[in-house]
Amino acid sequence: MTAVGSYLPANIVTNEALSSFVDTDDAWIRRRTGISQRHLVADGETTADLANNAAIKALANAGLTGTDIDLIIVATTTPDNTFPSTATKLQNMIGAKGAIAFDVQAVCAGFVYALDIADAMLQSGRGRRALVVGAESFSKLLDWEDRTTCVLFGDGAGAVVLEVADNADAWGIRSSVLHSDGAYRDILYVDGGPSVNAAVGHVRMEGKEVFRHAVEKLASVMDEALGAANMQAHEIDWLVPHQANIRIIDAMQKKMGLPSDRVVRTVEQHANTSAASIPLALATAVGDGRIKNGDIIAMEAIGGGLVWGAALVKFGRP
Repeated sequence: MTAVGSYLPANIVTNEALSSFVDTDDAWIRRRTGISQRHLVADGETTADLANNAAIKALANAGLTGTDIDLIIVATTTPDNTFPSTATKLQNMIGAKGAIAFDVQAVCAGFVYALDIADAMLQSGRGRRALVVGAESFSKLLDWEDRTTCVLFGDGAGAVVLEVADNADAWGIRSSVLHSDGAYRDILYVDGGPSVNAAVGHVRMEGKEVFRHAVEKLASVMDEALGAANMQAHEIDWLVPHQANIRIIDAMQKKMGLPSDRVVRTVEQHANTSAASIPLALATAVGDGRIKNGDIIAMEAIGGGLVWGAALVKFGRP
């Protein structure tokens, strides 16, 4: 993973602004989630637009152009269309003619899933450079009369560049572990879809159950990822978790025994941007100088499905 880029829509909606049309208030939202604001897409702004803006920045930071990319994977739950994929639209937008391009749908765990797939494809010889993007217009799925869900989410995109490097066994993706369990699909889902009711639908969630599963499953999968890389938690330079809820992030910090200043937290400013949340947080910490070349990064996420996963990455170029 050699470069990152991100993009947030210009429209910022604070908790105070939200309370003007949702039965909620700033104190209620902060106390339960840690969120103070979120970015929402403008009219006519699409998920492909978000992905494109993030991808352009990641490519520039890597010193590359679209023509250098062999593989594009976009993790999203909010594609522009049922088909074609958002990834093929992005391929055309950045001029990556001939690149393999497809979407991955694993909701909030989508970026970790896409990262694992891209790594496997590059290692199998399907190219030398990949662009992995998490992009969401999640506000399009929200029921603005349901204060238990609509206050949680925001829109945005983050992108990373993966490159094959010769003689760099100690660098790059050190391990990744993925899981799913469809028995819990009803605790976090969207009540619409093409074959169900031909409607987009809205997010529905049993918050307490999701929280319980998140803490348990994220701790377990992180232990698996550490074991697969023959590492201990104290060897991690940065935890860059899915930014769903400050209480889940704090619980993971404590379970890993990490000091607070080694955990990247952006949920207050970004809210939960689903598949975009990890690359957005990563780009924030790289951009402000916290994450440096050679740092070991731990990433984890859980989403509707349930699906969850974790990855350990040595960031930058050897």
